[in-house]
Amino acid sequence: MFDKILIANRGEIALRIIRTCKEMDIKTVAVYSTADTDSLHVKFADEAVCIGPPPSRESYLKIPSILAAAEITNADAIHPGYGFLSENAEFSRICSEHDVKFIGPSPEMISTMGDKAVAKKTMIKNNVPVVPGSDGEIDTYEEAKELCDEIGYPVMIKASAGGGGRGMREVFEESKLKQAFSTCRSEAETGFNNPAVYIEKLVQNPHHVEIQILGDQHGNIIHLGERDCSLQRRHQKVLEEAPSPLMTPELREKMGAAAINAAKAVDYEGAGTVEFLVDKNHDFYFMEMNTRIQVEHPVTEEITNYDLVAEQIKAAAGQKLEDKPLKMRGHSIECRINAEDPEHNFRPSAGTINVFHPPGGHSVRIDTHAYVGYRIPPHYDSMIAKLIVSAPTRKDAINRMRRALSEFVVEGIKTTIPYQLQLMNDENFKKGTFNTHYLESEFKYNPDN
Repeated sequence: MFDKILIANRGEIALRIIRTCKEMDIKTVAVYSTADTDSLHVKFADEAVCIGPPPSRESYLKIPSILAAAEITNADAIHPGYGFLSENAEFSRICSEHDVKFIGPSPEMISTMGDKAVAKKTMIKNNVPVVPGSDGEIDTYEEAKELCDEIGYPVMIKASAGGGGRGMREVFEESKLKQAFSTCRSEAETGFNNPAVYIEKLVQNPHHVEIQILGDQHGNIIHLGERDCSLQRRHQKVLEEAPSPLMTPELREKMGAAAINAAKAVDYEGAGTVEFLVDKNHDFYFMEMNTRIQVEHPVTEEITNYDLVAEQIKAAAGQKLEDKPLKMRGHSIECRINAEDPEHNFRPSAGTINVFHPPGGHSVRIDTHAYVGYRIPPHYDSMIAKLIVSAPTRKDAINRMRRALSEFVVEGIKTTIPYQLQLMNDENFKKGTFNTHYLESEFKYNPDN
C-alpha cells in the first residue's frame, strides 16, 4: 500500500480523497493555486504545496509543477480526482516515468477511451451496442453529408476529444448540416486542440444511464449497478440518482454485461464509468467511457456500501477485487449545488459566503469544501457542494431531499438550491417521466414557488 498520496485536484473531490486516505492510514499532500490558499483541502491534508497562480493552465494543469510537488514531498502516488488532468494520458505516462503511481488507468487505456471515435471502434469490435453512425472520424463535409443521408436525420456531431457537454451539435435537417459541421470542428480545435469530429444518429428523448465499473491489475472486472444522469442543462448534469427509475432487473443485467465487455476490451484498471443512452423501448447504446471517478459517485456508494475512492487506491496498489455478489439497497439522490443564480440564466455567483448552514439528519450526506467566510474564486467550476440523501424507496428519497434542501442555507452568494427544491416538487420528476431534454424543454423554474 502507498505511504503518501498527492491529490492533483481541488475543492470537494480533493477533500473527499483526503478523508478516505486518512481512514486507510495514508499520508496526503494537497496542491493548490494562490486562489485556493484558504480551501479546506489545503487545511486538512498532511502537507500542502502551492503550485502557481489562479489560472488552471498555470497551476492544476501544469504537470511539471505537480510532479515537482510530488518529488519534494516524497509522494509515491498521485490521485487526479475528476476534471483537470484525470483523463490526461500524457500525465499518466509521465507519472509512470517518474516512478509515481497514477491512481487510474494506463495511458493506453485513457487514450483508447478518451478519443470517442477510437472508443466507438473498440466497442463495435467487442459487441457493445453503439449508436448508428460513423465508424471513426469524419474529415469533410462531403463525407458528413453522405453518412447523414444514409442514417437519416436527426444526427449529433461530436468532437472526438470532447467532454463535459462541449463540442456537440444537433442537426435536424440537411440545410443545417454544413454550418453545424464547420462550427463543431472549430469548437473542437479551440477547446481540445483537436478538430476531429464524428457523427451519430441522434437518439431522441433518451435517458442517460451510466454503469459503474471496477477493475484490478489481475484481470477482474465487476459492475456496481447504474446511475441515472438524465436531468441536465446544456449537457451538464444537475441531479443524479441510483438506481435509475426506468431500470428493470433484465435491463440491468444486459447493461452490466455490456459495461464489463467495454472495460475488458482495454483491460481496464481502477474505477470507471460506461455511459449509455437508453431509448423508450429500453434499447441502449454506448456513448462514452469516463476513465476516472465521477462527480456523482456518492449515490453508488450509498446503495452498494462501497468506498469507490478506497477501491481505486487498492486497485492501484495491486490488490485484488473482492469476489462478492452485488447487493443494492434502497435509493439515493445527489443534487449538485452550484454558486449560480437560477433567476438570471444561471450566471456564476462568485463572492464570500457569510452564512453556511448545511442540512443534517438520518441518511443525509454533504460533500463540500465551503464554509462561513470562504470566498469562492471565479476561476473554476461553480459547484460548491453535493447534497446526497438515501432512503428505502425513491419516494422516500425525494421527500428526504426536499427536507434537506429546505434546511440548506447559504447567504452571501446565489445558489441553485431553490432550483433543486422546485425540481423535488415536479410531478414528472416524481413519476420518473423525464429525459435528457426535460429541464431545457419542459421544466419551468419559477422563483416564486
